[in-house]
Amino acid sequence: QVQLVESGGGLVQAGGSLRLSCAASGSIFSINLMGWYRQAPGKQREFVATIIPGGSINYADSVKGRFTISRDNAKKTVDLQMNSLTPEDTAVYYCYVASRSGPSWGQGTQVTVSS
Repeated sequence: QVQLVESGGGLVQAGGSLRLSCAASGSIFSINLMGWYRQAPGKQREFVATIIPGGSINYADSVKGRFTISRDNAKKTVDLQMNSLTPEDTAVYYCYVASRSGPSWGQGTQVTVSS
């Protein structure tokens, strides 16, 4: 069983910053891709950013230049630094991990950006 625990969500004014963190634990082997997705009210879950062990990173166009993803392979953590937040970034953010144990999702953390 794999557990992903997210933290760092909250309420912030437009233009502000938040940092999300996700820690993986449990029976998790050979972590490959780690990343973040988000789901806004009434919308489908969408890709935000991913990072693989070699460091290759992908971002959604909507967050490029504002969000930075990073990971610590030893600690099995993945972080998302979010700057210049806008109300359009309001969503539940989910941590995602792909490993030899299979795909895993966190429980989600709410990010609300007020205008």
